[in-house]
Amino acid sequence: MTAAKILFLVLDGISDRPCPSLGGTTPLAAAHKPVLDKLAAEGICGIMDTIAPGVRPGSDTAHLALLGYDPFKYYTGRGPLECVGTGIDMKPGMIGFRCNYATLSPDGMIIDRRAGRIHDTEALSKAIQEGIDLLEFGVRVTFRSGAGHRAALALEGEGLSHCVSSNDPKKEGVTPLKITPLRKGEKEDRTAAICNEFVRQSTKILFDHPINQARAEQGLAPANIVLMRGAGEMGDFEPFQKKYELSGSVISAASLITGIGKAVGLPHIEVPGITGSQNSNIPGKVAAAIKELETKEFVLMNIKGADESGHDGLCEQEKAFIERIDPLLEPLLALEDTIIIITGDHSTPCCIKDHSADPVPVLIRGKGVRMDDVVRYDEYQCAKGGLGRIRGVDLLPIALDLINRSHKFGA
Repeated sequence: MTAAKILFLVLDGISDRPCPSLGGTTPLAAAHKPVLDKLAAEGICGIMDTIAPGVRPGSDTAHLALLGYDPFKYYTGRGPLECVGTGIDMKPGMIGFRCNYATLSPDGMIIDRRAGRIHDTEALSKAIQEGIDLLEFGVRVTFRSGAGHRAALALEGEGLSHCVSSNDPKKEGVTPLKITPLRKGEKEDRTAAICNEFVRQSTKILFDHPINQARAEQGLAPANIVLMRGAGEMGDFEPFQKKYELSGSVISAASLITGIGKAVGLPHIEVPGITGSQNSNIPGKVAAAIKELETKEFVLMNIKGADESGHDGLCEQEKAFIERIDPLLEPLLALEDTIIIITGDHSTPCCIKDHSADPVPVLIRGKGVRMDDVVRYDEYQCAKGGLGRIRGVDLLPIALDLINRSHKFGA
């Protein structure tokens, strides 16, 4: 008897390196998490290089790999995927950017790259959309808010290129960078000029906006500049259902993950109260995933909170988040007809506050799975598991085989 459905639960940034404040272990290993450990004990475990050994995965390339799309073939930049995730209708050839709202001091220094992790930027994005005037360039601009401090920018028109740099210095206490061409050419020069003009106009709009004036008066970080990066040209993806003969959907608050799903034809399921942060509605996500599996064969669910702690360097916070969400995953134990796969998309070690190439732990639980001796879900124990060490693009084929939907190679 085999299972018939697949649930991918991606604990975004869950994997870490040893933290001195946790006695030299990782937040995942230090956490009390009986549900995750039970799932590990009832399945087979291993570790995974989402892209390849020694390659630091982006969240974009990682999720493409997890969905079975070789990022070396399909990846065209994060920006277009972020745009799709915010609801922008991206057509082939359009240029997309991922954006952050940030805080600029009166003397022009970046003092907070996430604007105090502001939660609601819809009014600010609307003001930018309505106030930007780039008619002299003959370019159509679409700017939308994403989750939290995130946003996306799309450019549509003639003579555009994705080969331009970012204005994000990726550190605080310095001025924003000027956007420049990454190669010689009229399109690159023109696109860089358009981007710099967008930054100039949008910064003025944001500085004058009542929301930011009120935030400054309240001692909060104003969201008064847009940092742009991850430029890419919208590509063309083979639909997931055609590629794998599976119906599916995506549950995530992160516009990037939503965008990747939409780009491959996986609809996004709306869940009230999900934020892409540590205050997200996890019970709502779990309930939505279980409901989707009543009619769908595949569900990808992303939970992002641990990644925030990693980027902020907060080991204890990450441990506490894992312990908080663990009991909320208990309804998954009742899924009998489903292969449950739990993993991370990448490691986000607190000690470096960024993604690393460290492999992530994987567990696979369900009917027909050959159980191993692992009884705890963490980086150390999963490394001893029967699954061994795999790559991200291997995971979906393994799952397809477990539900008897893979095809024989050879006679």
